[in-house]
Amino acid sequence: MGKLQSKLKYSTYKYSRPDGFRDERIQTKAFQEYSPAHVDTVSVVAALNSDLCVSGGKDKTVVAYNWRTGNVVKRLKGHEREITKIACIHKSGQFFSASRDKMVMMWDLQGSSQPRQQFSGHTMVVTGLAVSPDTSQLCTGSRDNTLLLWDVGTGQRAERASVSRNLVTHLCWVPREPYILQTSEDKTIRLWDSRGLQVAHVFPAKQHIQTYCEVSEDGHKCISCSSGFGGEGCEATLWDLRQTRNRICEYKGHFQTVACCVFLPRALALMPVIATSSHDCKVKIWNQESGACLFTLSLDGSGPLTSLAVADTVSLLCASFSRGIRLLRVDHSRGLELQEVAGF
Repeated sequence: MGKLQSKLKYSTYKYSRPDGFRDERIQTKAFQEYSPAHVDTVSVVAALNSDLCVSGGKDKTVVAYNWRTGNVVKRLKGHEREITKIACIHKSGQFFSASRDKMVMMWDLQGSSQPRQQFSGHTMVVTGLAVSPDTSQLCTGSRDNTLLLWDVGTGQRAERASVSRNLVTHLCWVPREPYILQTSEDKTIRLWDSRGLQVAHVFPAKQHIQTYCEVSEDGHKCISCSSGFGGEGCEATLWDLRQTRNRICEYKGHFQTVACCVFLPRALALMPVIATSSHDCKVKIWNQESGACLFTLSLDGSGPLTSLAVADTVSLLCASFSRGIRLLRVDHSRGLELQEVAGF
């Protein structure tokens, strides 16, 4: 499956002439519309390597897709309900998928279309997946208030931990460390020590449900984002993961729940930047240090934006409720402006 059509997308911009007069020009950009990866809402998208992404959604299908060419590499069916989370082993063909059917499956693109391993142990929908840096362990979290630690090679459960009212929303493993970061519907962010699966730290509770978290590549900082409505809540928060573990900065400007937040590659800008996607159909780029919003892209008609992933040093993948996956690219010639360049 490949490209369906190419169409022109129009946008206006202003520039200043040497005499100070501000003129407005029409700029045209080619937009590629590829065959849809899914036939229903896309719940999650993740980058597997520099060419491939993996996505899942309400159609119960996991799809490996070449986002550069618009070709489906593989469709994988094994789950009985909506796919909720995907965790990739980067620079490999292996990844994990979680579902509302309470199951977690491990897949290998170089293998058959059957799951390589299955992990069954939760009693409710699985809402968190994190792979250890050495890929030997998998941590899963659920709305059943539990975290489970698994041996990837054998598929056997190694540890189990439960905290009352800890409805897990997302998990992320800290690079080069035995720690796992976790957000919850109880409005807290927990740091777990995988050695025994014990809570190592609880960050100060926020005012709204924490929907997602990510750790910086150096492991020094993390970001989380909040639910909300009408601008109340709807923010992302930067935290220090080192000794102080203080709140560093907040990013406010969305008007509905912020579903995802990611650190952008340092090669992208002269300053550290992050990106957020929200149910308000907007993707925003922020100055990590000052909290200033540097650019806002509105994906009109997309419905709530459900997931965001860094594809390469200049590209983002954004999953949506009603318009599939959108490929976004940063235009360096105009600062940090995001452009929608393809959809699938």
